[in-house]
Amino acid sequence: MNVKITSRFIITIVVVNILIFFINIIVGFSTMIKNEAYGFNFLRPISYENKKIDPESFTREFGKNIYLENGKLEISEQGKKVLDENELWIQVLNENGNEVLNYRKPSEVQNKYTPIEIINTYKYIGGAEGVNSILVSSTEINGQQLSYIINFDYYKLNKSIILYDGDVLVKILRAILSAVLIMDSIIAILAGYLFSRKLTKPVKNIIGGVTTLSKNDYNLEFRERGLYKDVYANLNNLSRTLKNNERERKKLEKMREEWIANISHDIKTPLASIRGYAELMNGDYDFTVDEAKEYGEIIYDKSLYITELVNDLNLSTRLKNNALNLNKKKVNLVSLTKDVVIAILNDQKYSDRDIEFNTNVEVDEKEVDIILMKRCLTNLIFNAIAHNNEDVEIKVNFEKKNDKTYITIEDNGRGINEEDLKHIFDRYYRGTNTGEAHKGSGLGTAISKEIVKNHGGDIEIESKLNEGTKITIIL
Repeated sequence: MNVKITSRFIITIVVVNILIFFINIIVGFSTMIKNEAYGFNFLRPISYENKKIDPESFTREFGKNIYLENGKLEISEQGKKVLDENELWIQVLNENGNEVLNYRKPSEVQNKYTPIEIINTYKYIGGAEGVNSILVSSTEINGQQLSYIINFDYYKLNKSIILYDGDVLVKILRAILSAVLIMDSIIAILAGYLFSRKLTKPVKNIIGGVTTLSKNDYNLEFRERGLYKDVYANLNNLSRTLKNNERERKKLEKMREEWIANISHDIKTPLASIRGYAELMNGDYDFTVDEAKEYGEIIYDKSLYITELVNDLNLSTRLKNNALNLNKKKVNLVSLTKDVVIAILNDQKYSDRDIEFNTNVEVDEKEVDIILMKRCLTNLIFNAIAHNNEDVEIKVNFEKKNDKTYITIEDNGRGINEEDLKHIFDRYYRGTNTGEAHKGSGLGTAISKEIVKNHGGDIEIESKLNEGTKITIIL
């Protein structure tokens, strides 16, 4: 993987380098062609006829400023103005190289030129005395061919003559381009390799880290630094999250297994009773009517207990998966809560228990599923009874505050230890203070929480050992 990433990166660098090389050549030639079309070169342009032109074009066009008037050569006022503005001087020569006209010419400049002097002066800087940097052109007046010299000393006009063979030049250019291309490619490969090593090393680490996580190995910790600092931080967070999830999954799995074992035990015991009494009643023994009635009631109670366990499991699953359609109706929650308390106290088993109901309002109408809400409140109050001694004091407080309803079930009983408190609403958890007197499924509090959540509310719990427990329903 590392070799593949590195090779692809180097190839990318080389290709980009080659493209840049050719783009530069194309742009260079395009610029030269464009500048040539606009008459631009490396010389300062001359302001002439409301436009900027280069000295060479200016020299060629200046001939139209030389004219014959009354048999005498003259320079137009426009031409003189341009020469003055640009600090140039001009010398006009006849066919024999003799001066016939000048303007602004220095006194030391000669008045006659041989053809070779004109050539040397044009080709090289300082070819004649007093002449520094000139350009030469010609014009025809009345059939006479005149040459003129314009001196550009102010512009530091430098000239070089290059002689070359076209075929040789092409070969040289090819060799230069090939050498540059090869050299650039080598440099690009080396730079790409060195840079890619630094670039691909963390990528390799990241890929390795993802592979490690995919193998369920969550003991991963990267140093969070460099270009990929945020990526390393996210991988570390992912590793910690997965590790915590795995820990919770194992804990939940253990709880589930313990819960299944408890449910199995709770079902096995009544099933054994049902089977025993059924076999007894199916035997040859003659039962009295009272005995048969007693055994039948025992079988019925045990079967009812099993049914309740199965129903609890089914209800918990449906609530957890939001698969239960709530049959909501508008009801006075104050009356509903009071009815639940009264129903528990009317049960002969709990008629002597100390349960107190308090409210700060008489009416609080909300849309709820009446059966499920009663089930929720009954579960929580019954837990306060079942998990504590008979002398426990239970207070059920109903309070309306800021458009929210708070139903609090508080006792002064045994309380719940810190570890049990973390899992009190888990589906498979049965606390350590659950004694033999309580044969519940371990789903009561989980079902209550899911009922409240399905009504858009929340449930909170506070508890201290030997001080009591307080559960608050917020709707």
